Amino acid sequence: MTKGTLRLALLQMDIQIGQPELNFAKVESMLQKALKAEEKPDVIVLPEMWNTGYALDQIGELADEGGQRTKQQLSAFSREHGVMIVGGSIAEKRENGVFNTIYAFDRQGEVVGDYDKIHLFRLMDEEKHLQPGGKIGSLQLGEIDAGMMICYDIRFPELSRKLALGGAKVLFVPAEWPNPRLHHWRTLLQARAIENQMYVVACNRCGQSGETVFFGHSLVIDPWGEIIAESGDQEGILTASIDLALVDEVRSRIPVFEDRRPSFY
Repeated sequence: MTKGTLRLALLQMDIQIGQPELNFAKVESMLQKALKAEEKPDVIVLPEMWNTGYALDQIGELADEGGQRTKQQLSAFSREHGVMIVGGSIAEKRENGVFNTIYAFDRQGEVVGDYDKIHLFRLMDEEKHLQPGGKIGSLQLGEIDAGMMICYDIRFPELSRKLALGGAKVLFVPAEWPNPRLHHWRTLLQARAIENQMYVVACNRCGQSGETVFFGHSLVIDPWGEIIAESGDQEGILTASIDLALVDEVRSRIPVFEDRRPSFY
């Protein structure tokens, strides 16, 4: 990482539903591949619910107890290789239920942020099997002020605005966003970038689970809303570099935050 520049690697993977062993092995393999890029990434990002997929009818048995296996694997990797990881999200089992949870790790392998998905997606029966989170996903990743949201969360602009008002310059979005809503995926992510004048880094899964097809198209979007990197629909690693100075430049040129009139809304 040079001053203000952040190199990203997004692991767009095909998740095997209900097969944690295969998924943990896949993540390890893709993490190793990400290190072989021409320039070593500063941050590696994973997709949503990568440990189990949406095996919700078995989620109580399959979920990672306390997130321990996930934290052990990702922490060890980040510490050994000196990379930061936004660990997608996992199904995590706790005493009070199963949560859809992100953990983020610094270069020393320490957990520096966590977030449980707030908005549960009724079209995939999340609310029947998972518990909603109780806090927003603010994150200090190295010297970077960032935020975390998960998939369906991007349909709620109030959440990304609150993260931006809290200082976030980059928004990380792990997802399992399915066909046929590619237009919604791109449009909503670009809107969140434009209205908050921040980078949006969205890692979606690909492949198929049952009748549901996931189209991939992981994205990196700049604070003007321009797509600077996009995957296709196949498994692979999307890389991009972002210049965090652009956030301040855009915010100074169009002073949206200074011109807000919150007393009216």
